[in-house]
Amino acid sequence: MTWRQSTVTRCFNISESQGGKTMASTYNVQQEIDERTNLTSTNKFELLLFRLGGDQRGERNELFGINVFKIREIVAMPQVTAIAGAQQHMMGVVNIRGQVIPVIDLPSVVGCMPKTGLNIMLVTEFARSVQAFAVEAVEDIVRLDWNQVLPAEGGVANGMVTSIARLDSELDSPRLVQVLDVETILRRISPDGGSNLEVDEVNARPLLKPGSLILAADDSAIARTLIEQGLQSMNLPFVMTKSGKEAWERLNQFAKEADEEGKPVGDKVALVLTDLEMPEMDGFTLTRMIKQNQHLAKIPVVIHSSLTGTANEAHVQSVGADAYVAKFAAEELSAAIQKALSK
Repeated sequence: MTWRQSTVTRCFNISESQGGKTMASTYNVQQEIDERTNLTSTNKFELLLFRLGGDQRGERNELFGINVFKIREIVAMPQVTAIAGAQQHMMGVVNIRGQVIPVIDLPSVVGCMPKTGLNIMLVTEFARSVQAFAVEAVEDIVRLDWNQVLPAEGGVANGMVTSIARLDSELDSPRLVQVLDVETILRRISPDGGSNLEVDEVNARPLLKPGSLILAADDSAIARTLIEQGLQSMNLPFVMTKSGKEAWERLNQFAKEADEEGKPVGDKVALVLTDLEMPEMDGFTLTRMIKQNQHLAKIPVVIHSSLTGTANEAHVQSVGADAYVAKFAAEELSAAIQKALSK
């Protein structure tokens, strides 16, 4: 049995059905938590690979991916109940052990045409919500280093692809996977379906040392927009970056400027606000590098992530973050920033 086969078997119960391989059963988070915690200490992660079908002419069949952390369950496609007046691409709802979950036709969102039908349903949990995505087939689970994942240009797939992953470590690897920005997809389909930064609900607004700012990092365009709106509503100056690597480079530049001016770096950067899933360098690695650097360690770090759930929240504790807050709630974000600044 290969590593990939054993990984898929360990994470999901695999069953055979007519028409190919399907995966069923609840994802055993507790069984995997130790191993996945170890992955976060090495800038690695696991990506679930799946296919959505070909183009309008039935040609090509590209690979897509989603972080395994977002997957709560994978099941063979059940019967879906259509909902009157549903938005485009919304297939309806399913009942999973007493929980009614909306089902999104992911191939139609991306513009693909399944050749064998919608055979698999990915039940995901992120940004305080649970939803399911219908796909044609699940292929594999691969373990990658975040430096194998490169940011996608803003126009790729109309902003629905957040990054491109190389399945091989070689720089010129032809085996590429499109990592979908599922948060953006969910909000485009159902603007009211995800959590929102209700800036008017923010009561207490944190205060920064005069002249300092918040350094923020997030690879999702829609997340950056929401974070910017939230920080602006709190009257907090900030610099926004698109990856952990970019944030680390900017932070070191601020540290250099502070040193040249004979100031502590805290006079420049009051707090780092970072996502977890980011190309080139993830938020776990960024946080750990800050906390292990004697010149930067006192800068508070708040992790602001769509990877919700107690299992995922437990992963941030080992890297030394000062606070954790799930996307997107302005009042909770404000409270987390205030908490981190007060330490």
